[in-house]
Amino acid sequence: MPASPSTARAINDRLALRLLQQEGPLTAGQLKQLTGLSRPTVADLVERLGAAGLIAVVGEAGEQRRGPNAKVYGIVADRAHLAAVDVRTEGVAVAVADLVGRVLAEASVPIAGDTGTGPALEQAVTLVERVAKEAGAERLHTVGIGAPGLVDPSSGELRDSTGLPEWHRRLVATLQERLPEARVSVENETNLAALAEQRDGVAQDRDTFVLLWLGHGTGAAVVLDGALRRGASGGTGEIGFLPVPGTAALPSATDCEGGFHSLASSAAVVSLAAECGMPATPGEQTSAVGVVRAAVAVVRAAADGGSGEEPTANGAEGAVRASGTGSSGSSTLLPGAAPTPGSSAPLLPGGAAPVPGAGSRTPGAEEFPPTAHAAAARFLNALADRLAVGVASVVAILDPGCVVLGGEVGQAGGEELASRVRDRIARMTPLPTEVRATTLGGGAVLRGALLTARDRAQEVLFTPGEPLPRSSPGW
Repeated sequence: MPASPSTARAINDRLALRLLQQEGPLTAGQLKQLTGLSRPTVADLVERLGAAGLIAVVGEAGEQRRGPNAKVYGIVADRAHLAAVDVRTEGVAVAVADLVGRVLAEASVPIAGDTGTGPALEQAVTLVERVAKEAGAERLHTVGIGAPGLVDPSSGELRDSTGLPEWHRRLVATLQERLPEARVSVENETNLAALAEQRDGVAQDRDTFVLLWLGHGTGAAVVLDGALRRGASGGTGEIGFLPVPGTAALPSATDCEGGFHSLASSAAVVSLAAECGMPATPGEQTSAVGVVRAAVAVVRAAADGGSGEEPTANGAEGAVRASGTGSSGSSTLLPGAAPTPGSSAPLLPGGAAPVPGAGSRTPGAEEFPPTAHAAAARFLNALADRLAVGVASVVAILDPGCVVLGGEVGQAGGEELASRVRDRIARMTPLPTEVRATTLGGGAVLRGALLTARDRAQEVLFTPGEPLPRSSPGW
C-alpha cells in the first residue's frame, strides 16, 4: 500500500533533517543530490521545515552558475536542549547539549555512600537544573540517564537491585516531577557505553560485538546485527553473576560475589595487583585504574629502554601518554568523557576523565623497585588470565567476532592489556575474535546517554505533521 501524501512528506522531512544532522549545513541543491528528490519536492520540504522552526538559513554558498549565491540551511540547534546524566554509586555527572549534540555545559558532584535518599536525590536533581541554567536552556526537552542495574524492558524503569542506592531507582520519577515538560528515560550504563563505542568509538566498523565493562563493577553489552539485545528481563550482559573457576563460592540471586565480579571488579583488580607485587603509591588511595595504568607505564618504559634496565621517569611518563587516545580531547561536541563525580578537573587529553582514587598522575618508573617490570608484567598477565575467562564464555555462546574492553580499567590497560587477552582467547577458542581497548573509557556512558537523548528528541521534533510509524534504530 503506497504511503499517504502526508506520510511521504514526513518521510522526506526526516530524511532531509537526518542529512543535515550528519553532514552539517547544506544548500537545497545538495539536499536534492543527497536525497534523490526532485527540485520542487526539496523546495517544499525546505519551506515546510523552516515554517516548523526546525531549519533556518545559516549562510550562503557560491555555486558555478550565474545569479545570487545559494542559501545554506542548517538545523536550528537551540530548538531544543537535552541533558545526559551518568549515575554512579559515588556520584553523578551531567552534560547539557543543543539539538545537534553540541555540549553547552557540564558538571559533576560526589554523593557519599552514607547520604540519605532524599538528600541524594536533591543533589542530583539540583545539579541537572544548575547545568541546564549554565547552558542557557530555559527548559529541557529530553533527559537520558545511564545507571547501573537492570532496566525492565516492558516498563523502561530501573528495577530494585540489591546493593545499589535507593536514590538511583527514584531519580527518574523525581526528575520527571521537577521537569514535567521533559521526556525522561533511563538505560543501563553498559548498554549506553556500547552505543557510544559503536557510534564514535572502536566498534564503528562492527555490527556485532560485545562490550565488557571494567569499572567499579563488571558488565557486558551485547550488540548483534546492529541491535542491542536486552533479554527477556533486561538482564543480558549481567556477566558479574557468571560462575567462574578460582572463586571461593558461587554467586547468588542477590549477590554476584563468587562470580566473574570477584575476578574483575575494581576491588579484585587492586587485590590482584598487591598479590603480584605492584607497589602502592605512598599517601595515595590505591585504585584499579591507578595500578593498571602504572603497570602499563612500567611495561612500556621497560620495552622502550630494554627489559633489563630500570625505566626512567621520562619513559614512564611517555608510556602513560601513549596509552591515551589522542590529544584533541575536545569537550564541545559529545565529549568522549565527562569528569568523574566529585572532580572539578577538566577533561584529560584524549578524553580520559579523572577517576576517584586513581590519583592525579601515574607514578614515575623511579618510584618502583628494581623488580618493577617483573611485577607489572606478572600483574597484567594475571589480569588478562582472569578477563579471558569471561571473554571466552561470551565468545563460546555468542561468537561476536569482537570484544571491546571498556570502562576506566579497559582504557587504562589499553593495547597492553587487550593484546594479552587477545592472545589467550586465540588459544582458548577456535572462533576468531578481536579484542580491542576502548577509546572512550568511563566517559562512554555520558556520551551514550547524550546520543540517546538526541535520537529521542529528534524522533519527536523531526516528524512534523502526521506521526510516522516508529522506525527501528536497533536501540
